[in-house]
Amino acid sequence: MIQPYACVVTRQAGEVTKARRLAEVAKKVGVSEATVSRVLNGKPGVSDATRAAVLTALDVLGYERPTQLRGERARLVGLVLPELGNPIFPALAEVIGGALAQQSFTPVLCTRTAGGLSEADYIAMLIDQQVSGVVFAGGHYAEANSPHEHYYRLLELRLPVVLINAAIDDLDFPRVSTDDAVAVEQAFGHLVSLGHERIGLVLGPEDHIPSRRKLAAFNAAAEKAGLDLPPKAVEHALFSLEGGQAVTSRLIAGGITGIICASDPQALGAIRAVRKAGMSVPADVSVVGFDDSAFINCTHPPLTTVRQPIESMGRAAVTLLVNQIDRTHVTPEELLYEPELVVRGSTAPARVSAV
Repeated sequence: MIQPYACVVTRQAGEVTKARRLAEVAKKVGVSEATVSRVLNGKPGVSDATRAAVLTALDVLGYERPTQLRGERARLVGLVLPELGNPIFPALAEVIGGALAQQSFTPVLCTRTAGGLSEADYIAMLIDQQVSGVVFAGGHYAEANSPHEHYYRLLELRLPVVLINAAIDDLDFPRVSTDDAVAVEQAFGHLVSLGHERIGLVLGPEDHIPSRRKLAAFNAAAEKAGLDLPPKAVEHALFSLEGGQAVTSRLIAGGITGIICASDPQALGAIRAVRKAGMSVPADVSVVGFDDSAFINCTHPPLTTVRQPIESMGRAAVTLLVNQIDRTHVTPEELLYEPELVVRGSTAPARVSAV
């Protein structure tokens, strides 16, 4: 995979000599300085592929394009992620980055950090960099109460955009999503098959659209199974180990014996909470995660989880983006991908004495 470049690249061409600029760009692309000069001066005798590579190198190295070339978009694509701490996002970045490289695009990785640049800040910078498009995963588009003005700006600019996983209703961008309803049905059905009747659910924040979909599916699955769930069977938390641990303590205090989590980090937090309460996973409480992120099969016990089809979704997202860039008609309908339940050691039959 091409190594993603940092989003903040602002060196001005005037800070270095013209000769140094030619040398750096030529080295980056693997062509002669004379070829770079021909591109910068708009002269013939250079292939379209080489010309595009030189212009992309200018953008990546932070040099301003010559005035006559600034109207053209760079072969850069913004990849906006909420974090890298959750292994699912680096996995997505690897798939998307590789697929973009195969299409001769360079990913520009933009990750929100506490006290750092906001998603809106990154979008403004990507627009200034004349990117060809943007792929979002896990952004504010999935949070009903978050600011969305920067998305509407992208709609106004008609910049190609693809969203990964569910979004609020009025953002007409193409989307590729894991089918949250199927994910919960798989996890719930698995726990029921093991004899669990007191099943709990750990979700993300209440305004999180995928979490709302999971909640609706959870309630439907409980009704279909004829289970009378405890009044406090659903908890909302951050998508973190600490978030999962905090709310699981309340679930097990209420007699829950099977827990479905909306992320693998939450599930690891749930396991920690069970152990701190002096109980065991899966002997006393079964735990199911969501994502099947890296190394999750190496935990103790190995985590039963619902696997998101990251490879298929990431490649589909790039295809949808490139089709937009090439002005091929793309409908804003959501493509749903079916997840897969991966059964490991964190789930087991419910104790006969469980109430």
